[in-house]
Amino acid sequence: MESAAWVAVAAIAFVGTHFLLSHPLRRPLVAALGEGPFLAVYSLVAAVTLAALGWSFWAAPVTTPLWPVGNTLWALATIVMLLASVLLMGSVIRNPAMPTGGAPGPAPEAARGVFAITRHPMMWAVALWGLCHVAIYPIAKSIVVASAITVLALVGSALQDRKKEQLQPDTWKTWEAKTSYWPFVAITTRRATLGGFGMHDLAGGLLVWLVATWAHIPLSGWAAGIWRWIT
Repeated sequence: MESAAWVAVAAIAFVGTHFLLSHPLRRPLVAALGEGPFLAVYSLVAAVTLAALGWSFWAAPVTTPLWPVGNTLWALATIVMLLASVLLMGSVIRNPAMPTGGAPGPAPEAARGVFAITRHPMMWAVALWGLCHVAIYPIAKSIVVASAITVLALVGSALQDRKKEQLQPDTWKTWEAKTSYWPFVAITTRRATLGGFGMHDLAGGLLVWLVATWAHIPLSGWAAGIWRWIT
């Protein structure tokens, strides 16, 4: 099998096992093994399949880009990645979708900050990262990996909504009524108001964006983000 094909195999294994263990297989395996051993198995499978995906990516050749990437596309991806960084940093505080390790916590009274944009800011940050990398690095192995991560984030968050509706029917449905899965839909339909960002959202997002885009220089040998124009 060609090395590029191994990337697709590893991507399918990584995404597929995540969905299987998170949803249809979770309950029977927890019943058979217990919560602790199941989490150990889950973590081991995730680590092995992620390592296989990383290994196959680095081993695969750099193919011819499928489309030209100019400054306009780079500028668009740079702006989108800034939004993704703000979503990511804003998602780490007061996020009702985060695991609590016990009884589920209450949802916020109102959707503010990144939660006014989407109730899944972390997963949309990951998805936007994937879409940007498809756009600006359109070689075969990059498209496969970035697309797999995007699918994992977006389908996983949709499935999380279904699970939360079953486990926390009153709390989660109330939160869904104030928010939206798709970015900015709750704002355009006046269920939420844009605003209420904290320093961890904006300053934290800006810092992550600057550091992560700069890191492309030592890690990959080419500049990304604003560093493309100022270095």
